[in-house]
Amino acid sequence: MEEIIEFIKKKKIGTVKENIDLKKYTTYKVGGIARVLVYPKNEKKLLLLINKIKSENIKYKILGNGSNLIFSDNLFNGVLIKLDFFNKVKVKDTIITAGAGASLVKLSYLALKEGLTGLEFASGIPGTIGGAVFMNAGAYKSDMGYIVSEVKVITPDFKIKTLYNKDLNYKYRTSFLKQNPEYICLEAKIVLMHGDKKLIKELMETRRQKRLLSQPLDYPSAGSVFRNPEGNFAGKLIEDCGLKGYRIGGAKVSSKHANFIINDNKATANDVKNLIDYVHDKIKEKTGVDLKIEQEFVNWE
Repeated sequence: MEEIIEFIKKKKIGTVKENIDLKKYTTYKVGGIARVLVYPKNEKKLLLLINKIKSENIKYKILGNGSNLIFSDNLFNGVLIKLDFFNKVKVKDTIITAGAGASLVKLSYLALKEGLTGLEFASGIPGTIGGAVFMNAGAYKSDMGYIVSEVKVITPDFKIKTLYNKDLNYKYRTSFLKQNPEYICLEAKIVLMHGDKKLIKELMETRRQKRLLSQPLDYPSAGSVFRNPEGNFAGKLIEDCGLKGYRIGGAKVSSKHANFIINDNKATANDVKNLIDYVHDKIKEKTGVDLKIEQEFVNWE
């Protein structure tokens, strides 16, 4: 890894940090040490970095807000790339163009300020635009697939290309980018509609209050653990099986919302994963429902 660190510094790729604690970069507040974290300055430097990483066959991962990832407690002996400098946002009539590093929550409030409707569902999703586009983040029966018209990406052969909505194959919590993670999202174009600012604000505030009452937002978590199966709710299945409050180590099924697993008391990544697996297996055993996990496990091989 010394060679790639030297390369990053020599080529002035951007800010570089070594041996970072992943607990500080994930919303579960779990994970081991990552050997290298880089914040590339711009597209040119990012392309240079990706080319070098792939030519040297170095492990890497694009990291947004860490709000949907569960890193293992092991050393991540590779390069994490954060696109925080890719955070420019432009508004033109009903179209917002946002960099991959821009905050989804902040963007939803910018849309409110501009009197644009269609992004209200995202006001409680603590991710970046890149992460949201990648996983097709959504809530309240809406998601990114309804509003993203095009995405600028780096392709696996190091070209910058535009993918359109029809290319992105958006489905519930997945996309072409999730199925092809070697493509890197640089920015997204989002198409909204003019709306009534007062109504947009009321809807967002109502939902904020509901989240505060129904979700364990005062504990580290990564939101909903399981997808809702068709015609049912994962949280209800978990609660009906008596698993609310069940814990393994410092990880606990929230007593407030059963589809949240929280870091209740210095949980390890193993605690979280073991609890997710336990809940999944119990639900399958008792109900026959094979719950799909929404979160992504990284560095568990």
